[in-house]
Amino acid sequence: MTVTLIIPILTLKRLPARKTGSVLPPLGEDHPYIANQVLRAKRVVEGAKGECCVFYNVFCPMSLMRFGTSEELLMSHLKAKPEAVCHAFQVIAEDIKTLVRKLITEAGCDGIYYCVQNAETFRFTEEEYRRLVRPSNLDVLKYANTLSENNILHCCGRAGDPNRIEVWQDYPAKAVNWAVYVENLSLAEGKRFFGGRCVMGGFDNRKEGLLYSGTREAIEKEVDRLLTETGSIGVVFGADCTVPSDIDHERLIWVREALEKHAKEI
Repeated sequence: MTVTLIIPILTLKRLPARKTGSVLPPLGEDHPYIANQVLRAKRVVEGAKGECCVFYNVFCPMSLMRFGTSEELLMSHLKAKPEAVCHAFQVIAEDIKTLVRKLITEAGCDGIYYCVQNAETFRFTEEEYRRLVRPSNLDVLKYANTLSENNILHCCGRAGDPNRIEVWQDYPAKAVNWAVYVENLSLAEGKRFFGGRCVMGGFDNRKEGLLYSGTREAIEKEVDRLLTETGSIGVVFGADCTVPSDIDHERLIWVREALEKHAKEI
């Protein structure tokens, strides 16, 4: 997603350290940022024709602010005036909640794929993350759960930096996806870590990973290994994060066909 929440981000860019940021208004449900995404999602749902579930990728408030400004600007403001920036997170959360409501009730999405980030070990201590970032994160996710019981938590490790994944352990979602190869937490270990919930992933999404560059035989063997390790209940096989746009879709079919073969043998 390349669009950003315009009002809070522009305000942050001109926000002196002495300001509180308390006058930031939400965008509102008619803003193109929200309306255009709902329209796009509705077309996807219509195109799916009920043949599969549709979950819309929604980023957490801090990430949207970081995407629209810069790493350096956001972190410097957060250190200088945390109350002001946390207020901006909450304003963004209100707009995300509006987006989520319309995605589920108007576009027809089955739920959201909620991307939480910014818990890298170099960025915050566990206490800092829970105090500064957690409130706005959970505000969105808990609201989404009032609209659909089928929401997915994506603990993003796309940049390749390990996260303090324990800060997300109790986030309420029906299924959880994380970067197995970044966090060094297997599907089976993660299933226990996240309290027995449905887990998603298992394959490295990067180009050096098996899913992108391995042979069919190697991918089929990995499916067998994952099934042996994790079982077939409460598990959805996929990637750690977004797969490269130029991946051969045939590779994804290999995974599905290996699973179908396993199902027939049960």
